[in-house]
Amino acid sequence: VVIVSLTISAILVFFIVPLTILFFIYLTNILLLIYQKNGEVKADPLSDVWDSARKTIASFWDIYARIWHGYELHGVENLPEGPGILVYYHGAIPVDYLYFLSRLFLWKKRLCLSVADHFVFRLPGLKLLLEVTGVMPGTREECLIALKNGHLVSVSPGGVREALFSDESYQLMWGNRKGFAQVALDAKVPIIPMYTQNVREGYRMFKERRFFRQLYESTRLPFTPPYGGLPVKLRTYIGEPIPYDPNITTEELVEKVHKSNFHFSFQTKTAVQALISKHQTIPGSIWKALLERFDKRRK
Repeated sequence: VVIVSLTISAILVFFIVPLTILFFIYLTNILLLIYQKNGEVKADPLSDVWDSARKTIASFWDIYARIWHGYELHGVENLPEGPGILVYYHGAIPVDYLYFLSRLFLWKKRLCLSVADHFVFRLPGLKLLLEVTGVMPGTREECLIALKNGHLVSVSPGGVREALFSDESYQLMWGNRKGFAQVALDAKVPIIPMYTQNVREGYRMFKERRFFRQLYESTRLPFTPPYGGLPVKLRTYIGEPIPYDPNITTEELVEKVHKSNFHFSFQTKTAVQALISKHQTIPGSIWKALLERFDKRRK
């Protein structure tokens, strides 16, 4: 009985925070359904009619971010006034991205539409939440329409694969994905790199990955369970935008995002990797990430 109790306790410690986040996500969807029914709201989920509900949701997640992770957002001034494509590193759980969306809406009353993996839309009971927060499958046509309407659009080229199989080395796992670059060229908009410090220290995946990698590649479903949820310091950094250049090719633009230097030279390191190199201890350290909550000099 003691062994079983200790085992169950250990499992709960490992998974209770990720499960709590999942619970809060579903609770948010339920609250939106109540709001829709009580107000008989039938407007387009992206319309301003839903702004009061969005503000309530954003306030909740922002409070959670402040309390649990001492969350900070830097570089908002680098976001264009008009449309643009945000490219970011995908943590094991993109809770940092939820924090970013929430604070952006509270600070700027601005909605950033999000390109998500197809499996997200298979999850039951989240339809209204995905619509109100602007989560979309991210076809080329959908992205171009969103950008034409003046929205920011975010994408993680590494996607679920990066979430599952990157680690505390913060390796980018983009493969040959370059659709975002073609969309940026077609829409004539800038690309803005973004990264959250310590996101892998807060939530991690198990080290043994060969079986789960084979399972993912054959099913495209994320069977690997995340664990952790430690209250490490999280800081999101938005880098300098890479402006639209009519003379650049898709391959060159991907290379520019993937090999451009954060310090304005765009020549030696990737824009996203440069943010990681500038702001992240590699390999990541959970203890250092926890201690950074008390480092007043970094604020």
